[in-house]
Amino acid sequence: MQLKQKKINYNIYNEEIKELMMFEINNHLLLDSKPSEYFNSVFEVPAFENYPFNMLCDLRATEQSPVHHPEGNVWNHTMLVVDYAAKEKHRSSDSRVFMWAALLHDIGKTPTTKNRKGKITSYDHEKIGAAMAREFLKEFTTDDKFIDKVCSLIRWHMQILHVVKDMPFADIENMKKDTDVNEVALLGLCDRIGRKKPDIEKEKQNILLFLKKCKEYKS
Repeated sequence: MQLKQKKINYNIYNEEIKELMMFEINNHLLLDSKPSEYFNSVFEVPAFENYPFNMLCDLRATEQSPVHHPEGNVWNHTMLVVDYAAKEKHRSSDSRVFMWAALLHDIGKTPTTKNRKGKITSYDHEKIGAAMAREFLKEFTTDDKFIDKVCSLIRWHMQILHVVKDMPFADIENMKKDTDVNEVALLGLCDRIGRKKPDIEKEKQNILLFLKKCKEYKS
């Protein structure tokens, strides 16, 4: 039996509305086949302009490299990621952690995105994003284990690229100490496919290579 939820007045904002909004977001992340439909329907309501939801709203104004992200701003990308994650969450060991990580994975791009001589970058957005996600989630829950798991996935989600390309930023040892590489791989797959016209087979092969390198890694 599904309990009837109290109707939210998005035109006002107080502690009760904030808690109800968090409850509603959690439900849509876990129950919807396309969570983006909900998020896009409430994105511009006044309540979402308030802290901490403004961290999500700011993604709409955060540009990305058109080479790597032809889908446009970070919000558009995030919506594609959460929709693909919704299809894949059954493969996660903790679907709640996984879906919240998908929603917040690029939250750190807003303060880190720079246009350097025409090249748009967001260096260290995963590290800044992990801290921002912790701040966001602490507004609603005291479940530190849950928060730690979400933030760890966000912190390490760029390792797919670093490990596959043997970049100096690759840090398999500390990643394996901090989180489950299989969960990182699943989030990374959603991140890579949550774009405009992705090469799905190529991205799946990259994930397999990432897992292979992690398995073979010797400290």
